Amino acid sequence: EQEFLKKQPFGFYSIESNNDHIMHYTGLPNKEIFNIIFSNCDKVLDKYYEEWNVTCLDRKDQLLVTLMKLKLNHTHTDLGVRFQVSEGTITNVFLTWLYCLHEVLYNCLMAIVPTQVKNELCLPSCFMNFRNCRMVIDCTDFCVQRPKKMSHQRLFYSSYKHRHTMKALIGVAPNGVITYTSEMYPGSTSDKELFKNCNVNNVFQPGDLVVADKGFLISDVVPDGVAVNIPPFLSASQFTPIQITSTKKIYR
Repeated sequence: EQEFLKKQPFGFYSIESNNDHIMHYTGLPNKEIFNIIFSNCDKVLDKYYEEWNVTCLDRKDQLLVTLMKLKLNHTHTDLGVRFQVSEGTITNVFLTWLYCLHEVLYNCLMAIVPTQVKNELCLPSCFMNFRNCRMVIDCTDFCVQRPKKMSHQRLFYSSYKHRHTMKALIGVAPNGVITYTSEMYPGSTSDKELFKNCNVNNVFQPGDLVVADKGFLISDVVPDGVAVNIPPFLSASQFTPIQITSTKKIYR
């Protein structure tokens, strides 16, 4: 069976020895990382989305299909031709492994936000003056198709991005690791409103510092004892030397 799989025109076995190919098709750096993700997902994958098992495609190729769809956005027709299976099989595979990846890489890894103490264990030198930083927050937008209803068009239209979007709040530890993500909200939602409505406030403890962009005027909504640091607003013709120095220390 392994020999047959290796003779397939395209599949994981045809790219596993080339890290550049793995990066191109999956976004992963090498086969070792691919295999780690595969082994963890394979343990929990017990049923398929469409409730019928896929036996015509090797399990590693099923993960490859999913990662290729996520990274390159190939159509299901394209993927079906590449892997010599039907579009229905590609759909079943993609949705199955998508939920599996969400369970393994999101629900399990994001269940607990690292404490301030844990953050200090891997604190970058540029944060040494802000050792109590628990999280750096910002919102990110994803373009969506324009809704048919006018009311929905207004709701999802982002005046900042000048297009229809959905947005989420992303929290990052000082060392750059994503430690929190919110649910998705319509693009017209302000940063402050999104911050108030998601549950990120439940994470913070007295003594924590939250670093954010100008749109997050949240000092009045964070828990008592939690500090917020945002860039200064230009209230005069130019920033003062103290404001410039303070901003550079945090956002360099």
